[in-house]
Amino acid sequence: MGDSESTGLSRRDIKQAVKEAIDELLGLGETRLAGRFEGGTVVIKPGKPGTQEKSLPVEALFHKITMVRDRLRVLEQRINAHPKLGEEDRAELQQYVTRCYGSLTSFNVLFRDRENWFVGTRETTGGRGASEGEA
Repeated sequence: MGDSESTGLSRRDIKQAVKEAIDELLGLGETRLAGRFEGGTVVIKPGKPGTQEKSLPVEALFHKITMVRDRLRVLEQRINAHPKLGEEDRAELQQYVTRCYGSLTSFNVLFRDRENWFVGTRETTGGRGASEGEA
């Protein structure tokens, strides 16, 4: 590996390739904001008169939401791979993660690609779960 000139790959290229492979395995690939929200603003308007509203770029909110999703995916992987968890505990923790995904389905409208949407529990018949249809 020390001879990067003969392979044409720099240390940075190799690190980037490994990062992309790990992200792909964990489902942490690039996620894009729906075009209609690019450059938009989220305004949180308090109900109490005389208090100031808060606004932030949609991109900032979207970044935070995708970070939560990515961390949930990593947590899910760690639960599934944990050597000391029994099947019952693993299933219970997995249900909590699934419920977290379901709680976040309202934000699906922000995602450009449907495959990046949050999905809660699904019916065993393969139909859409109640959580999935909330967006």
